[in-house]
Amino acid sequence: MPTPVEILLIYDKDCPVCNAFSQVVRIRQSVGELTLINARENSDVLAQVTAKGFNIDQAMVLKIGDSWYSGADAMHMLALISSQSGWFNRLNYWLFKSPTRAKYLYPMLRGCRNLLLKLLGKSKINNLGSDDSHR
Repeated sequence: MPTPVEILLIYDKDCPVCNAFSQVVRIRQSVGELTLINARENSDVLAQVTAKGFNIDQAMVLKIGDSWYSGADAMHMLALISSQSGWFNRLNYWLFKSPTRAKYLYPMLRGCRNLLLKLLGKSKINNLGSDDSHR
């Protein structure tokens, strides 16, 4: 049996959809344990995300062992390592097990997230320090 690895999901806890997703996604125990990291809190992990050039306002980030995934790739990997227990995890697996389907669906999810944050009056995280944080 392979040794479980460290799995980190870096996401925007202030986004209700992102937060709900992170609370219900389940990882197979044989793969490892999922640790949730709020991207709105300064941490060593967020510093690593920023150093790698991942824009957390454009995509959630997943770290599995030494490998990093962002956006559609992160959703695809989460689907592959999920437990498929419960209807949500089965649906997530079905939607995102295909990398092609994930690449088409993820931009829609990101657009909904950005609109929702704007409606809620939430600021962007702006971990890369870009000038578009006021959009």
